[in-house]
Order: sequence, then C-alpha cells, then structure tokens
Amino acid sequence: MSGDDRQNEEDRQAELAREHKERQAKRAADQTAKARRNTLIGAGVAVVVVAAGVFAATTLVNNDGDSASAQASASASASASASASASASPSEPATSPTPAKTGPVTCSYKREKSVPNKFVGLPGKRPNMKLKKMTIELNRGKVVVDLMTDAAPCSVNSLQFLAQKKFYNDMKCHRLVTPDVSGVHLLQCGDPQAKADGKNPTDGQGTSGYVFTDENIDIPVGKGVVFLTQAGDAAGQNNSQFAISLSDENIQIGDGYNVVGMVSEGMDMLVGLAASGKDLIVNEADITGDGGTTAPKNPVIIKRITFS
Repeated sequence: MSGDDRQNEEDRQAELAREHKERQAKRAADQTAKARRNTLIGAGVAVVVVAAGVFAATTLVNNDGDSASAQASASASASASASASASASPSEPATSPTPAKTGPVTCSYKREKSVPNKFVGLPGKRPNMKLKKMTIELNRGKVVVDLMTDAAPCSVNSLQFLAQKKFYNDMKCHRLVTPDVSGVHLLQCGDPQAKADGKNPTDGQGTSGYVFTDENIDIPVGKGVVFLTQAGDAAGQNNSQFAISLSDENIQIGDGYNVVGMVSEGMDMLVGLAASGKDLIVNEADITGDGGTTAPKNPVIIKRITFS
C-alpha cells in the first residue's frame, strides 16, 4: 500500500470514528427525550431515565476530551446533592426547607381522564394539618412514615383521602428496582391498574384520575424519602403513585419530586425486598423507557394505609 493509500485509509478510519461518536451522542439524546415522553404522569420509568440520562451525558462528554470540566461539574453537583440531603436518612428524618404554610390552606385537584385510572372522587379542599404519621401495612411487613404535612399538605391530603376510600387496599406495588438493574433503588406503588408481573406494558401509567400541583420539591430523594412520582418535565401532574427511596444512591436524580415524609420504621424490611436483580422480574422496557416496569418476583402488596 502506497503512502497516499495509507493516509487515505487513516483519514477514512478517523472519519468513521468521528461519525460513530456523533451517532452515540445522538442516540443518548434521543433515548433521554424518548424516555421523558414515556414518563407522563407518574410512569414507572420516571426516576430511571433521569439517572441514566445524567450518567450517559457525563460519559459522552468525558469521552470527547472535556473530562476535566465535566468531572468538576459532576463532582460539584454530587457534593451539592450530598450536602442538601445530609439529613435524608431513616435515623435522622429530613426537615423540609420549604416554609410551612401559614393561615388556612386550600388545595385544588383537577380531574384527569386521559390515562388509565380508578376514580373514587376528588379530595376535599381543606387538609388536616395535624396528621403526623402514615402507616403502610404490606404483606411483607409494616412501614411507618413521619409526614411533612406543613410543607406538603395537599399531597398528604390526597394520600389520606385515597386511603380512606380504600383505594390502596390489596394493591400490588408495580415496581421494585435495584442499583444493579437500573442504577437506582426504590419501591413504587399506587397504580390501580398494575398487574406487577414485569410484563404488562402499561404498568406505571394508572392513576387516581386526578392531578394536583407541586409542593415540597427541594429535598433530594435519599434513603427513606417517600415522594410522589411524576416525570421531571411533567410539573403539576402528581397523583396516586408514590415511591420509597431505598438507597442514598438515588441522590443522583436530584430533587423536584413532592416529598411527603421519611420512613421511621420498616426500612430494613424494605431494603430486604430485593437484594439484587435476581429477586426481580426484569423488564428491559423499564430501563429504555418503552413502557412497563421491573417487578418483584415475590409480590409486594399494600393491605391498607392509615393516618394518625
């Protein structure tokens, strides 16, 4: 091969490498956008996509030679998140930075019929500000949540209303994921239509048939945080679905979710629901954002939820 031929071949390989890198970047961007579209109103993949998207974006930037600035940015972000969530542990319940509501509180709920739902009515406008605890009785054990009613009155009001209507009774928690499967660790419940079999493509889409605005969204979802689920770009679409963060690894997804309280009892049981992906029915569509959720092999069922 002549010198010109070798040069041409090297130029061609360089061009192919550049095009490959561009395709990787576009694929990552398309994946994130697609996942966000599929996380409308509390879909099961809402949390995973954000974490995966951040990881993919950081990796691609580092590979393009801007590793120093990207790593510094990621490090600063991680430090800020860790600092903000220092109190987010079951042994030290987090305190909300959101100022407590002063004077009478009025909540507003809007009927939403465009998704699968089980409608049992709309909650009242006046929340009970004296509620302190939510007890979730599962077939696997009891979970007690210390509520942040002052900072999230309308969220707590919605949960209590649905509990009183027996909306959650005998409901399967449709999603359980571990870090080795999706990069985050959480249990998600509240879809009345879910089969929780790891196969149903609409698991994670069902709601109570109404939505309401955001509140108490400044707390990163560290271990023990209980929050309402919705896509990061679907503000004001809170509904019946909620999740319990089972690891501080979830801090990477940041804040922006309605936090209702902190687990004060039952955390060990929750973490023990799945040691790894081997305890789960893994649904690849959960990870890619194509619909459906990864579910526990041993079903997790809500017997009832009570408030005090």
